[in-house]
Amino acid sequence: MNFDAPNRNEAVARNRHDNSVVDDAIQTLPVLRLQARRRSGGRVFALGGILLLAGGLSLGAWERYSQWQQAQATAAQRRDFIPSVHVATVEGNPSSMSVTLPGTTAAFAAANIYARATGYIAKRNVDIGDHVKAGDLLAQLAVPELDAQIAQAEANQGLAQATWNRNDVLVRNGVVSQQQGDVNLQNLKAQNAQLKQLRQNRDYASVTAPFDGVITQRNVDVGSLVQGDTTSGTFMFEIMRKDVIRVSAYVPQDAAIGVAPGVDAVVRVPALPDRPFRGAVTRIADALQPGTRTLLTEVDIPNPDGALMPGIYCTVEFHIPRKVPGLSVPADALIFNREGMQVAVVSDGKAEIRKVDVTRDLGTRVEVDGGVSAGDQVILNPPVNLVDGSKVQPVLETVAPGR
Repeated sequence: MNFDAPNRNEAVARNRHDNSVVDDAIQTLPVLRLQARRRSGGRVFALGGILLLAGGLSLGAWERYSQWQQAQATAAQRRDFIPSVHVATVEGNPSSMSVTLPGTTAAFAAANIYARATGYIAKRNVDIGDHVKAGDLLAQLAVPELDAQIAQAEANQGLAQATWNRNDVLVRNGVVSQQQGDVNLQNLKAQNAQLKQLRQNRDYASVTAPFDGVITQRNVDVGSLVQGDTTSGTFMFEIMRKDVIRVSAYVPQDAAIGVAPGVDAVVRVPALPDRPFRGAVTRIADALQPGTRTLLTEVDIPNPDGALMPGIYCTVEFHIPRKVPGLSVPADALIFNREGMQVAVVSDGKAEIRKVDVTRDLGTRVEVDGGVSAGDQVILNPPVNLVDGSKVQPVLETVAPGR
């Protein structure tokens, strides 16, 4: 008996099994390698994600930290920053103020010559532009009806005078009653009065100049019929006195307090820019116009050469003495808010907000009452975030002085 055969078969089977296991292992090896690679890639990806996340968190934290540092630096800069501001000096006003106002020229005297007698123009001696003297004959009227009335009145007056002369002797001798004598006397007086009136009217037929001047209007000519009436008489001539010119201007209330006769004034005409006309306030209305709160003021200007004509536009510069002292600040320094009118004054390196009252607007500057003193430095164009007590660095700016 061969006992080795089973063993040999077992060995063969065992070898086959081992070979099969080896083959299976060989076939499984790539799969295991792939799985290992996948596990290794997952670990790397996970590690990369963790690193990326950590980097992002670090970057975000750094940015937040940088922003915090920047905010702290900005806050510190704002806290420690002292802004520079332009300032100007508050000035005291001079003893007088200059006010320029529109004005109108007018003749010193003007008269419209009307007919006082009815008749025809027999002679006209003047025309527009003629210079005349007081008493010069301007026109002569022909008044035949009035001459006839005068002749009749003279005859009546002569008869009354003769009657009285006769009766006066009779009254004294008692031949005629005293009453009859009184009647004759009264008749004589009436006839004398009538003759005087008619002769006065006859004098009106000679139209003369009332003062020295120039004829500016002529509305009649030789042969024109004129009507003598106190209300509807014929307008014959206009005469003006031009050797002195009146200039009228309306001074506003804030400057009217110091206006008085004798205040210096300078009149300027746009057409004559190089020739100022100097004069003084001659008369004032002594009462303000209710609607405009202005004071009518007149200035007399000598006009010997007739350079100024009545009725032209001009400007009048008044040099008005101040009744009370005032202060002047630039208009750019004013602050308008719900607290009213204010200015910011620099004091010891800090801004002080002070309330002021504007009394007069001069354009680029204003006059104020209270709140500031001469020599104070006010901030020009104050920033909107400026508050009372803010630290500032003043920079003096040259500003044209107020008037």
